[in-house]
Amino acid sequence: MTSSIAFPEVFSSPSSSNSPFLTSQSNHDVFLSFRGEHTRYGFIGHLYHALTQKGINTYKDDKELRKGEKISPALSKAIEESEISIVIFSKDYASSTWCLDELLKILECKESKQQKVLAVYYKVEPSTVRHQKESFEAAFAEHEKKFDDAKVQRWKSALNQTAGLCGFHLKINEDEYEFIQKIVQKVSTTLPNLFDLHVAEFPVGIQSQVEVINELLCIEENDIRMIGIFGSGGIGKTTIAKAMYNLIAKRFEGRCFLANVRESSKQDQGGLVKLQQTILSDILKDSSLKVSNVDQGINLIMKRLCHKRVLLVLDDVDCLDQLKKLCGRCDWFGSGSRIIITTRDGGLLTKHHVHFKYRMKEMDHHEALQLFSHHAFKSDKPNDAFEDVIKLALKCAAGLPLALQVIGSNLCGEDIQFWKSELKEYKRIPEQNIYEKLKISYDGLDHHTKEIFLDIACFFKGGNRKYVTKILDGCGFNAYAGVKKLNDKCLITIDEYDRLMMNDLLEDMGKEIVRQESPAEPGKRSRLWFHEDVLEVLEKNKGTEQIEGILIEMPRKDSMIHLDSDVFAKMEKLRILKRNSLF
Repeated sequence: MTSSIAFPEVFSSPSSSNSPFLTSQSNHDVFLSFRGEHTRYGFIGHLYHALTQKGINTYKDDKELRKGEKISPALSKAIEESEISIVIFSKDYASSTWCLDELLKILECKESKQQKVLAVYYKVEPSTVRHQKESFEAAFAEHEKKFDDAKVQRWKSALNQTAGLCGFHLKINEDEYEFIQKIVQKVSTTLPNLFDLHVAEFPVGIQSQVEVINELLCIEENDIRMIGIFGSGGIGKTTIAKAMYNLIAKRFEGRCFLANVRESSKQDQGGLVKLQQTILSDILKDSSLKVSNVDQGINLIMKRLCHKRVLLVLDDVDCLDQLKKLCGRCDWFGSGSRIIITTRDGGLLTKHHVHFKYRMKEMDHHEALQLFSHHAFKSDKPNDAFEDVIKLALKCAAGLPLALQVIGSNLCGEDIQFWKSELKEYKRIPEQNIYEKLKISYDGLDHHTKEIFLDIACFFKGGNRKYVTKILDGCGFNAYAGVKKLNDKCLITIDEYDRLMMNDLLEDMGKEIVRQESPAEPGKRSRLWFHEDVLEVLEKNKGTEQIEGILIEMPRKDSMIHLDSDVFAKMEKLRILKRNSLF
């Protein structure tokens, strides 16, 4: 069954001008108005506990019954600073002028601040409240003796008005626990998204991907699912996970978004123990809960969360041990739970038996242009005068959201000549922020797989998988396994024609890794592919034992390279000599 979620709310974020986080001045989510004598330690106590367990900041006046005739400024302020007021009508509610004045203040805030009001009828009929019958009639008979008619009429009108609002009626002998859960659910869905994370300054291209992931999550089903979102660095995995979290968080008993697992799991950041503790405290709303060691953390997660319907997001996982210790098996969590994992390594998902997977895609031209324009021109439409250089910028970014953001922000406000100069440099040397982000996946490879990646980036992008594998096997590599690892880590893709493909930015990153081996002297690099570098090394006999591969591309049919007879003598490690023609 497909979940029927309204997707526009995905895009609410603190950066939006329509965001409730910017327009609301609320200090409390809920204000409870009640007559304390008969309900404070029973129904009200249970309702308050259920709301706070849900992470809903609830104001409950803990003082005993007031004797004064006016509500205090502090209480009046608490009402003003709440998103929702819940008025609990019990049989003796109207006997308290304090409660009646609270009700007047609540309705005033409803009109002036558009606050929401929920009426709860605790073992009293709504018609009794609306028309002031029985105990309410008796209470007003006393009030009429002490207060002027205008004040009494305002109280009666307030009761009548509130009784016409959305309400919950607890009848005698009805289950209070189930009744309270209905109220809590209503409050959760009425409040602004309490658990929203900032998604993106410009959420371009998010909705279509969220819809696909929503199909995989299928949250209307009561099974327990782990869903993996994988792709290369900077492609937007975390952004999509946050958007999905914002969309569905309110549907779960407990929730936790565990950011930057790769970094946070390091010992100097607190390790897995700290992450286990965060999961437990966020979901159980108990910050006092302590975890002494990883094994204890596993047991606590299993025992305390196995009956809870939870949403857990593990962002940027890079190690199987992290998954084993933080979300070992589906049965660690209660029915209906959803665990979302983001990673650069699709192979980890397979090893952890994550059956529902989504591989992130680069942005299409329309989305890339829109996102780039937001950052480069502060508009969703590009400046027509920059049309030619925009094409170069989009080519440099290769559909990667991170690159579009970084390059666009860097070029913002500059003239066309600056754009041309910078984009020429980007093509030669990847922008540092993008390069470092992408290189994280490469750094996690073993030595032989790194070598395979660099060979593909420099020589074999677009090559037939079997042909390239055969060549690399001849170089002493286990190329079949290496290619699979690179595909799992989203450093390459294998298309429908069995060709080894690679995002342009990843290709540039691979070539930059090689260039950094010797920035000033091409002859001391492991691989040569740039025509001018190849020409300099071969014609001037500058080859060294560091060179392992050379791509000779002739820019013209009649191009010639003049070689000495011993030009390859110093290249003792040379294993690949490839000749391409540009014609």
